[in-house]
Amino acid sequence: MSAEPDAARAAARRPRPVLLLAVAVLLGWLAIGFFGGQYTGRLSEVQKNDNASFLPKDAESTAVIEAVSEFSDEQQIPIILVAEKASGTLTPEDLSALQELATSVETLPLPDLGDGVTMGDYLVGNAPLTPVPSEDGRAALLVLPFDEVAASEVVEEQSPLVVAAEALGEAADAALAGTQLTAYVGGPGGLVADFSAAFAGIDGILLGVALLVVLVILLVVYRSPILPLAVLASALFGLSAASVVVYQLAANDVIELSGQSQGIMFILVVGAATDYALLLVSRFREELHDEVNSWTALKRAWRGSVEPIVASAATVILGLLCLLLADLQSTAGLGPVGALGIAGALLASLTFLPAILLLFGRKVFWPFVPKLDHVHSEDKLETRSLWGRVAGLVGRHPRRTWVTTLVVLLAAAAFAPTFKAEGVSIEETFLTTVDSVEAQKAIERHFPAGSANPVQVVTPEDTVEEALAVVTADEGVESAFAGLVAPVPGQPPAPPPVVDGQVLIQATTTGASDSAEAEETVERLRVDLDAVSTEAIVGGNAAINLDVLDASARDLRVIVPTILLVIFLVLCVLLRSVVAPLLLVAANVVSFAATIGSFAATIGVAALVFEYVLDFGGSDPAIPLYGFVFLVALGIDYSIFLMTRVREEAATRGTRRGILVGLAVTGGVITSAGIVLAATFSALSVLPLVFLVQIAFIVAFGVLLDTFVVRSLLVPAAAYDVGPKVWWPSRFAADTEVPEDGGTEGAEPAVATRGAEPVRP
Repeated sequence: MSAEPDAARAAARRPRPVLLLAVAVLLGWLAIGFFGGQYTGRLSEVQKNDNASFLPKDAESTAVIEAVSEFSDEQQIPIILVAEKASGTLTPEDLSALQELATSVETLPLPDLGDGVTMGDYLVGNAPLTPVPSEDGRAALLVLPFDEVAASEVVEEQSPLVVAAEALGEAADAALAGTQLTAYVGGPGGLVADFSAAFAGIDGILLGVALLVVLVILLVVYRSPILPLAVLASALFGLSAASVVVYQLAANDVIELSGQSQGIMFILVVGAATDYALLLVSRFREELHDEVNSWTALKRAWRGSVEPIVASAATVILGLLCLLLADLQSTAGLGPVGALGIAGALLASLTFLPAILLLFGRKVFWPFVPKLDHVHSEDKLETRSLWGRVAGLVGRHPRRTWVTTLVVLLAAAAFAPTFKAEGVSIEETFLTTVDSVEAQKAIERHFPAGSANPVQVVTPEDTVEEALAVVTADEGVESAFAGLVAPVPGQPPAPPPVVDGQVLIQATTTGASDSAEAEETVERLRVDLDAVSTEAIVGGNAAINLDVLDASARDLRVIVPTILLVIFLVLCVLLRSVVAPLLLVAANVVSFAATIGSFAATIGVAALVFEYVLDFGGSDPAIPLYGFVFLVALGIDYSIFLMTRVREEAATRGTRRGILVGLAVTGGVITSAGIVLAATFSALSVLPLVFLVQIAFIVAFGVLLDTFVVRSLLVPAAAYDVGPKVWWPSRFAADTEVPEDGGTEGAEPAVATRGAEPVRP
């Protein structure tokens, strides 16, 4: 028997201690998946989706919420039932049916929340429930004051507000079946219920769609049934680990978790884990062409991949943690939630996935198993492969390539100033028809538009009359009164309650509380009331929207330069250079906003698409900041993957040759990673919220722009044009063998030596 097969088998063996360690790692992750998977499905229990919980702590509207809570033992959140008649006015029979419904509401059973539970268990206040007709006689309001704390606690994995809103809608349809009335469930409580219902699909539909999209892409990329499943398992285990920590922190009020933060975390984990896996697996397959022993090949692949993967994760984590500087609590809450998700993806990608690769060895690529054929990375430059041709273009015309690319990006960025991020109305929040939106429309048709969400003013007791006069005289105010309950027409008003020397004034605005008109009313009242008392403060839904807009503008000014500085410092450490990080940061930012890269171009295109294609009326004020964080922090990943490989190749081939080899060899894997990340973010569009659809478009388009334009053309061409100086103050000895004119436009790409023979693209 020949000794050669025995030698090959011996070389392919993996050390027993290493195999045992791999098995232990797999068992550990299975335990994490079993334990943490339960928390992934329970994250909705610790969500907070109301605007008030995410306000800046020092905002005037926040102070009003705290002051108003002192006027009552219970914090209230009203659900408003609006009954509207299509034609004619309300008849006595209509009003009788509404009153009968109001009388029966307290005993309405809510079986989903437990046996014997009724609507009355969540209602507060002693005033009888009575429908209030509109002045035109065609509609009526029924206001149900819910205990905000009790209604926000998850019971039997159900939100009491969602269950109550659904039950009220069904009861109204039944009670009004014999009339011509149409009922809608809305108000602040109804809006929160609709948000909660929309986010209910996060841990089911959203995650399922994201995983399915990634699975299809990986099957195309790997043409193997084993690897895609291993990569998806890695993502799910990373998500389970992150979910345990996020749940505990949110449950103990250390961080704020919203539905949108949870959805974005899911997408970040799946996208990042897949990107890291693509890089590691690509390097592993590359090493298997040179090494018979899969354990040795895996060691080399892991060592070659760990630096760019860790640097990439660190960049995103630090970028997300910069969001903690935000005044807006919803933005600040996203920072640690997203960072924990990336940390989970990193941990799983560098432990679980290598264990799978070790145990399966070459067979993990079945049926297309890499052969021991000693095909080297630079050989891709010798072929007519796509990325070999792209590298050749960059090498032949570097300056023309990066200048042309930059001009195109700046042309797209010119439309960035047209991007509308001044907030959206309730009507523009959902992509589907929901009761809270229809209720608001009905209120605006028959009542003062601000009826559902009054402006609230807290003023010292000795100034209440003067303050009430100022509020009533404002052109944007329909009516106002002092106290908790509006006075009954024809009866003298009751003295308003006084708490700590303060009185509450409530005002109904002529414009809807989510309109620019109502926000302008708040601005005027704040100025005018300062003349009455510097202690008078203005709050309510319109004031909340105004404070959110101001906080978002401040957060954008503070966080954007902080993130750029953090990313620059990480790149300086990674690349041991100052020039290359400046080039990378500038390139990625140019692809984002008019002043600085990929973001501006993306925002410019988004402005056109949102207005002229999707017909969105506007965008949430947090959209530009979210887009910047994800595009710059995530987009820089691909430049990190490219430039770390370029640096590795440049050490032996010289800078310009290393750039071409690095671009050719990483082109396929980085492009696949970009497509995966864009596809996973696109999954956010399955949830019926305009905010998430806009985030999905901006990040998906921006990532593809970074992948196919910035990383493939702009960065390598600019670096090639700069030449060895790109590593300043470092320098490679191999660059002394490269002609200094190697990067001139139209010249033959620089030649580096490998052994005794010249190597050319």
